[in-house]
Amino acid sequence: MSDEQPVFSIEKIYVKDLSIEVPNAPQIFLERESPAIEVQIQSVANTIGDGMYEVVLTVSVSAKQEEKAFFLVEVAKAGIFQIRNVPEQDMEPILAVACPNILFPYARETVSDAINRAGFPPVILSPVNFEALYQQRLVEQQKSESKIQLQ
Repeated sequence: MSDEQPVFSIEKIYVKDLSIEVPNAPQIFLERESPAIEVQIQSVANTIGDGMYEVVLTVSVSAKQEEKAFFLVEVAKAGIFQIRNVPEQDMEPILAVACPNILFPYARETVSDAINRAGFPPVILSPVNFEALYQQRLVEQQKSESKIQLQ
């Protein structure tokens, strides 16, 4: 076992991708009823060097009223993290839970600002429990693995 201390540091946080669409402008700004808001979140981690990882948190927010789209915003907020001297079994939870938890407030701010700049009231996203999402994904993986073994 190594006597070296674990290292976890944020090297950089940045916008990797940002897009906004307002397909029904300018007519959509005349609508008086509030649209339904739909939010989708996903994260992906990649090794980019020795002990260096990029985690990308993608947040998509769409607003629709029936079939009429108000807007669609997609933000990919990324971070470069240095993670060293951490047991292998702890790496996946760090990359799937800890890093997205760090990135989420930045992504939430970028989403809200983009929607506001498009001419709509800002959308403030509720906090996300990335640990619960991670646990749910593990359960789904175990179910699909057990189905494969039964066939």
